[in-house]
Amino acid sequence: MAEAYVYDGLRTPIGRHAGALAPVRADDLLGGVINELVTRNPFKPEAYEDAIVGCTNQAGEDARNVARHAALLAGLPTAIGGLTINRLWAAALPRSSMPRARRASGKASSSSPAASKA
Repeated sequence: MAEAYVYDGLRTPIGRHAGALAPVRADDLLGGVINELVTRNPFKPEAYEDAIVGCTNQAGEDARNVARHAALLAGLPTAIGGLTINRLWAAALPRSSMPRARRASGKASSSSPAASKA
């Protein structure tokens, strides 16, 4: 069975209702995080297979696949998929365990810069 590791992680800033981040779209904010992770790690963008992220507020224009949009905004190749998990307070739990399970089962050889990389 393949080993899987969380190589790096980074999160978006935490905002307040109607605060300074209110006019910033979620995918723009997350795209910057993904871009930073890709920049500070030695892996080529083509090495990632999925962008797997947790998003707790998918309403209005955020009611789409934020992970996919953010990965594209970060400049990752179009072949990379995106998975947005909405579990409200527990969004980080499946986001961090799913990549490990996929690698261990042989379903994936790499994970997303927003979740993990081995």
